[in-house]
Amino acid sequence: MTATAHILASGPGWRVTDIVCTAGPDDRAFEEAHPQHCIAIVRSGSFRYRSKQGSAVLAPGSLLLGNRGACFECGHEHAAGDRCLAFQFEPAWLEGVVTAVPGARQISFAQAHLPALALLAGVIAEAEIAADEPERLEETALRLAGAVTSVLSGAKPGSATPSTRDQHRITRALRHIETHCEDALSIDELARHAAMSPYHFLRTFRALVGMTPHQYVLRTRLHRAALLLRRTDLSVAGIAFDCGFGDLSTFNRRFKRVMGLNPSEYRAPERPRQRFAQR
Repeated sequence: MTATAHILASGPGWRVTDIVCTAGPDDRAFEEAHPQHCIAIVRSGSFRYRSKQGSAVLAPGSLLLGNRGACFECGHEHAAGDRCLAFQFEPAWLEGVVTAVPGARQISFAQAHLPALALLAGVIAEAEIAADEPERLEETALRLAGAVTSVLSGAKPGSATPSTRDQHRITRALRHIETHCEDALSIDELARHAAMSPYHFLRTFRALVGMTPHQYVLRTRLHRAALLLRRTDLSVAGIAFDCGFGDLSTFNRRFKRVMGLNPSEYRAPERPRQRFAQR
């Protein structure tokens, strides 16, 4: 085997995989088939990609596009190795994105790739960063699929004001986050709570709140943690877990990045605190 694949995150209808290939000029290219619709970001290296939709040499920043069940071939005639971040989608999941993009007509990709376009540079960079924080990848998958669909359809970024109905729906989601921020809240779950499709929910949430749902959940958790640090004698670890952080090191890193101090420094020992029984 010349390629290894590591699943970073997955959910209903989507999956993100880190794929490392070590093939070189001496390795024979062989035909494979895409198990799902695929948008793969080339992170490093280069290779030739060929499918029914066309052929191209892909390099960092470019996107490989594949349709479910379509055969393809990758070759490394000129250099060895590459690494890709592959986003794979079930047809129904991708259809929910396509129907929300003006001018988009089909979920199948009519071409084999997209070059390293400036228009996509931001979302591609965010996707590579999110690979280190898997809880962000659901949002990233929606944004990447929407951005690629928009480019392929020629749609211009929309700036329509969310309707009163959508404002009401997003408010329901905000209240749900406020009372359940310590839970693992996926975009799919929040969108269902708001009675919206995941992609429409993400776009509308960002338009109204000024940040993504993941960013808002993180902000809510950190705010709650800050209050507990100042008001109680609960341990830092206890506060981290009670506020929904899976491990202490992640909590410490994110708290310092936002608050400017680590949790122990932020806690003011001179202030009186209400005592709670340790859990």
